[in-house]
Amino acid sequence: MSQTQPGRVTRYDARIVHVELLSGPERGRVRPCVLRGRLFEERTQAKNPVAVGDVVDVSLDGDPPGIESVHERKNFLSRVASSHDPRAQILCANVDQLLNIASVAKPKFSSHRTDRILAACRWHRIEAVLVLNKVDLCEREDLVDLCATYVEAGVRVVQTSATDGTGLDELREILSNKVSVLYGGSGVGKSTLLNKLDPSLKIAEGRISRYWDQGRHTTSFSQLHKLSDGSTVIDTPGIRVFRLHAVTPVELRMLWPEIARESARCTLPDCTHDHEPGCAVYAAVDEGRIRATRYASYLEMLDELTGRKTDEAEAAPEE
Repeated sequence: MSQTQPGRVTRYDARIVHVELLSGPERGRVRPCVLRGRLFEERTQAKNPVAVGDVVDVSLDGDPPGIESVHERKNFLSRVASSHDPRAQILCANVDQLLNIASVAKPKFSSHRTDRILAACRWHRIEAVLVLNKVDLCEREDLVDLCATYVEAGVRVVQTSATDGTGLDELREILSNKVSVLYGGSGVGKSTLLNKLDPSLKIAEGRISRYWDQGRHTTSFSQLHKLSDGSTVIDTPGIRVFRLHAVTPVELRMLWPEIARESARCTLPDCTHDHEPGCAVYAAVDEGRIRATRYASYLEMLDELTGRKTDEAEAAPEE
């Protein structure tokens, strides 16, 4: 077997994997590579055997070079590949935190999308920060209420605006000296924020459709970027539907901190917090201790896991 060198995956586009070499005379150079051996041949529980952020062993013999193996991951973020493919799709690996970028207007805030990603972070034990972007377009009262919803759930919330510069310094501080993955739907302003943080990136920015009130996504694959201050960010494509992989209904309850807290008071030990009499969680929602939007997100995901929701749209990248 030929000698290998370590590298880090910076982009996975179709069958070509872009790898930054981490040692040797070509250290720092990004080389396009292909999967070799068992990585190419074996069908595993994951749709993609490598992901952006993975540390891999690369053999420079051959044209193009080949990835021979993948190092053990510190963590990863995954979802169900599609409604037709139950395997996991690994979106990124070896990150310190996830920044969930959500716009408060144009397009409007989506609690279901936001809550799914926050639940995924708890499932994969990745620290999450909620970035509420375009705050210059939102009424102050609405913004205060939205922030309170997630602060009560134990989530750090940052308010930003690329237009007037709100929160950019705080965002730089959060990203400093860490590997961060940025996740958000089309048009929420991920690319614009990144360009404001580091203009040298020159990432393409999409426009908002006035008819649909949504953006045309400019990122069709995950890609790793190094900012001028030394921070590392992984920009991910928007996904219409994000379903957690290999989560049971029992485990799902624990991914909402406020639901997990109130569930200890339920009369039934196996309460699903959906329809059972004497459910403490339902009572907490009725009394305002759990936000109705958060509870609705939980019920939507519970319906998917129990098979009661069958009309789900295909979980494909938004374009």
